[in-house]
Amino acid sequence: MHTREEQLQAFNRLLTIMDDLREKCPWDRKQTFESLRQNTIEETYELASALLKKDMNEIAKELGDVLLHVIFYAKIGSETGDFDIADVCNRLSDKLVFRHPHVYGEQKAKEAEDVSKLWEEVKLKEKGGNKTVLGGIPDALPALVKAYRIQDKAANIGFDWEKKEDVWQKVKEEINEFEEEMLNAAPEDTALSATDKERMENEFGDLIFALVNAARLYKLRPDNALEKTNQKFIRRFNYIEQKATERQQSLRDMTLDEMENLWQEAKQNE
Repeated sequence: MHTREEQLQAFNRLLTIMDDLREKCPWDRKQTFESLRQNTIEETYELASALLKKDMNEIAKELGDVLLHVIFYAKIGSETGDFDIADVCNRLSDKLVFRHPHVYGEQKAKEAEDVSKLWEEVKLKEKGGNKTVLGGIPDALPALVKAYRIQDKAANIGFDWEKKEDVWQKVKEEINEFEEEMLNAAPEDTALSATDKERMENEFGDLIFALVNAARLYKLRPDNALEKTNQKFIRRFNYIEQKATERQQSLRDMTLDEMENLWQEAKQNE
């Protein structure tokens, strides 16, 4: 690994390159906060994908892409006179010190769970920080991630099940309520009314929320679990498609039994 001096030299080189690009490259010179926003979201998702795959080379590459956006925004901020990369780093450092009184102060925290609870208390006291327990959750978070964060923050101030096993009663309750709503809705040959659809969505949302809570209590990340299932389905379906191509068959012409047999083959090959 590199020394601290080498790390600082690398960071300084990156800042210098950004200065050059902003001055000499027509594309980089044209960018704004708004124009970069979508690219930043995409780069963040690419990093998240690499993290899930535990591909270290890819993680390093994607971290670089995300870092590029950080220094890009800081460069634009410096041009408007609002902030620069030093402000970004100093504000982050100040926040980290303030949020770790068990490291830089007199507070005590022996376990990670103690730290999480301490953070929620500290954030409410932080200047310019959250005014409410759930206030720091971004509106734009994907719904599954947001549900986890809502429950996690609420649990950190004591709003949680006394025993994690108790959550299964809630899950079963929500399944029953969703099933009942589905059965009470219009028959298949009748269009759903807006009211029926809204009730079904509400009950389905309650069910997903309860399942996310169960995942949290059992130390599982629901978004990671779902993405792993997504990737598993893609692998198996790609296998079916590959075999169909080898047989010079169209997927549309295959029977469900043929596709199921290939699905089981793919499953056995994993």
